[in-house]
Amino acid sequence: MPRCKICKLKFDARFFNQKTCFEAKCVLEYSNKIKIESWKKEKKVLKEKLKTKSDYVKELQKQVNYFIRQRDKNKPCISCGKPLIKKFDAGHYRSAGGNPELRFEELNIHGQCVYCNQHLHANLINYRIGLIKRIGVEKVEWLEKKHEPKHYTIPELKELIKEYKLKNK
Repeated sequence: MPRCKICKLKFDARFFNQKTCFEAKCVLEYSNKIKIESWKKEKKVLKEKLKTKSDYVKELQKQVNYFIRQRDKNKPCISCGKPLIKKFDAGHYRSAGGNPELRFEELNIHGQCVYCNQHLHANLINYRIGLIKRIGVEKVEWLEKKHEPKHYTIPELKELIKEYKLKNK
């Protein structure tokens, strides 16, 4: 004999795949539960449809920052050399606002203590010194030169989000 999904009592099923007993409160509660679950699924689909390009950029930035924090968690701050403990930022050498084409470039983003990134405005002189030690002068010069503007499409952003989610696992 099956058990009612709501009251957990055993009941004599009259229909194939019957989930609840015939008590009115159990049937009503189960139907409400099903409605709520279907609404949650529908709401998720609707939210996805309403996302703008900037929503996808924010989501990708979260994934990239998480990746950088995982990559650099055992390294010192790129600017001051202090150990990165608990909370630290994924700081950009070339700012994301001024250089949107380098916003998601991994060579441009490194683990940085909150003080250097937020209070010293990236501590750029020391950031450059640390960057040369970490990636070499040729790559730093490549970061510093002018780049072609990059305009991501929503499908490209979705693909990058998928890639970083896989990298983050």
